[in-house]
Amino acid sequence: MEVTVKKMNKFLMFKLPSAFICGVKLNQLTNEKAVVLVKHRWINQNPFNSMYFAVQSMAAELTTGSIVIKKIKESNKNVSMLVTNHQGAFTKKAVGVIKFICNDGVLIDEALKRTIETGEGQKITMESIGVDESGDQVSVYKFEWSIKLK
Repeated sequence: MEVTVKKMNKFLMFKLPSAFICGVKLNQLTNEKAVVLVKHRWINQNPFNSMYFAVQSMAAELTTGSIVIKKIKESNKNVSMLVTNHQGAFTKKAVGVIKFICNDGVLIDEALKRTIETGEGQKITMESIGVDESGDQVSVYKFEWSIKLK
């Protein structure tokens, strides 16, 4: 089964309903890049009239995780994945439509190759940057993913 934007958004609805309800949607997915959009709304706001940090975290994680899922699926190997660490920094109030972008798909290739060849788990740190409609950065996240053969 090919991993597509449509299939990932359906996956969100059934397996990550809180992200789906908050309006997190995958917009683009390639082997190198993933883009997620989320609009600031009543359901995902904080008391300061901007997007709640947890919603930003969900969107940022989806950019990194969707690429990892895609690469694992394309490897045709039984590989598990897990977030083992993450950090986030916030630089501006997140209002309007926020776009999260991860361009770190190439990082997964070597780690996936090593884990398949050696059987040893690997860790990859991927970055996702959130920008508002003006192109200003509102947040930046780093997610450490652990992958290993099952």
